[in-house]
Amino acid sequence: MKYVRLGNTGLEVSAITLGCMSYGSPLRGNHAWTLPEEDSRPLIQQALEAGITTFDTANVYSDGSSEEILGRALRDFARRADYVLATKVHGRMRPGPNGAGLSRRAILTEIDHSLARLGTDHVDLYQIHRWDPLTPIEETMEALHDVVQAGKARYIGASSMYAWQFAKAQYTADLGGFTRFVSMQDQYNLLNREEEREMLPFCLDQGVGVLPWSPLARGKLTRDWDESTPRSETDTFGQTLYKQKEDDDREIAAAVAQLATERGVSRAQVALAWVRQQPAVTSPIVGATRAHHLTDAIASVDLTLTDDELARVAAPYRPHAPEGF
Repeated sequence: MKYVRLGNTGLEVSAITLGCMSYGSPLRGNHAWTLPEEDSRPLIQQALEAGITTFDTANVYSDGSSEEILGRALRDFARRADYVLATKVHGRMRPGPNGAGLSRRAILTEIDHSLARLGTDHVDLYQIHRWDPLTPIEETMEALHDVVQAGKARYIGASSMYAWQFAKAQYTADLGGFTRFVSMQDQYNLLNREEEREMLPFCLDQGVGVLPWSPLARGKLTRDWDESTPRSETDTFGQTLYKQKEDDDREIAAAVAQLATERGVSRAQVALAWVRQQPAVTSPIVGATRAHHLTDAIASVDLTLTDDELARVAAPYRPHAPEGF
């Protein structure tokens, strides 16, 4: 495993981040495809043994049970000083008023709930899961700053929003003397490259680390296009993605498959290597529900595509409307 700095911070993260949305009780929340604890723990342990030190979850994943499962596994398999722990806030955690969003009340409440579920006194990276149009950004940034000042988070990050919104948040932090975001977690893969327009250049310019989610395009780049999985059949959010330019996207997936055959590696390794070699990217977030998913992700770190190969798999891409916000 290789390790890289998160943006212009001194924090070192593994070149692959394990995304933990797949770990959670199927009976809680709305993700029937998630792995229960007894099936999740071996994969978390495998990741740690392979050198993955960075783990990403969210309060909303499986109604908090993802945080619970991850927290117990990390406490059992590693020392707190040896891994980087990230979680998120924004999604609805309970019905009624004040059960979601990025108000001061929501942030200060949810960080404590997340820490309790994770079984730790701090997270390394606390991220806003989406933009909250109903809360003034000044209120959000000051509350996040107070979380950092209280020692409950070491750094803060953001996820999926328009570049103007991210720029506004950073400007607000500077204006108020608040903590700045050090990372952006956005959707970026061979089938969705719209972040190359504004967000990724902004992150490069500002020294912000980029942690792409869905680098394998929900598996579209790792298997035959029409092949389904239990997750693809039940993941309602995932079913809204990768529908816009299907003919072009199929061509990209076919190019990935052909290159993988030529190089004697898996399609996942090719797709991840492409993402990792993009200038702004720090560490792709990879979900794993089987041991070979982790094996492929780890192997991709040592796969370097040539300039011609990078261009070849990307060539069929056509612009898409932004999605996943």
